[in-house]
Amino acid sequence: MMDTIKLPFYARLALVLFSIVLILFLITTGKTLFIPLFFALLIAVLLYPLVHLLEKWHLGRGISAMIAILLFMLVGTSFIYFFSIQIANFSQDLPELQKRVTDIFHQLQHWVNKTYHIDRNQQSEYISNSTNSLISTLVNSLGNTLLTVTDFLVYVIFITFYTFFILFYRKMLKRFILALFKTAYRAKVNEVVNETRTVINSYVLGLVTEMVILIIVNCSIFTIMGIKYALLLGMLAAVLNIIPYLGIYMATVIAMIVTFANSGGTPAIEVGVALMAIHFVDANIMMPRIVGKRVNINPFITIIAVIAGNIIWGIPGMFLFIPLTAIIKIICERVEDLRPWAILIGVESKD
Repeated sequence: MMDTIKLPFYARLALVLFSIVLILFLITTGKTLFIPLFFALLIAVLLYPLVHLLEKWHLGRGISAMIAILLFMLVGTSFIYFFSIQIANFSQDLPELQKRVTDIFHQLQHWVNKTYHIDRNQQSEYISNSTNSLISTLVNSLGNTLLTVTDFLVYVIFITFYTFFILFYRKMLKRFILALFKTAYRAKVNEVVNETRTVINSYVLGLVTEMVILIIVNCSIFTIMGIKYALLLGMLAAVLNIIPYLGIYMATVIAMIVTFANSGGTPAIEVGVALMAIHFVDANIMMPRIVGKRVNINPFITIIAVIAGNIIWGIPGMFLFIPLTAIIKIICERVEDLRPWAILIGVESKD
């Protein structure tokens, strides 16, 4: 049997760097394929227990997969429909909101004039010049938004088909993965596949459960506080919270701005404090218990994964790169030469 060739460190480093660059190039140029495929993989893993249960009831594999996907789409569509109703109610009040913003703007103009002695004509001229640039930006953004909506619909169609085929051919796909490796390594590969499925299921199901709880908590607290658009802001904060570390701050800024325009500074501060308090409880109590400790990625690597995901795949990447990093960590833990990377990605032991 031929001995394994031991390459010098610089050669191994060059090969690793070349592999990383090649992988990044492939997933960047092929994002139209990989984004819906990875979403489909997460959904398929989430729906697998239901499909397995339906198959135990002597339903065919295709029928079981189709029923599970239809139920998932029904729940998702119901959520989107309810969220759309809240947005529609918000849009009806836009004229009033615009009037409030105009009043606040005039008060701000008066304060600038009184404090810095810049008259309103100078302020208006500066704002007019800025507005022209802003309008041009908004037009381009509108075109990008329409394109994004079109891409979203295409993604939904492909994700649906991909999910069905992953569920239908899951046994064949597993045999294919095992067949790629020598017999001596198949037990370890099978262990990695099973643990990956468990981690993804724990992560996705945990996030969905956490989001539902946060929707209930946010909407209840905002309603008790008498905040306008309580349901919309509560749901928006819960959805954005899916983006680790960054989402809650985006949601807080949006909620405070909307509340400030409607009710003034004090309610806006109260909304910000409430969201930060909810986030503190969520991050320290709910998240560890609901999502579990299987996705043990330290905050530093998590932030890097979110930023890298945004650079490579945009907004979908901010969500998808977390489970992808967890999968990489599992693989690194099973391969001896890659274990140092698992240490870097994982949480520091308290021993």
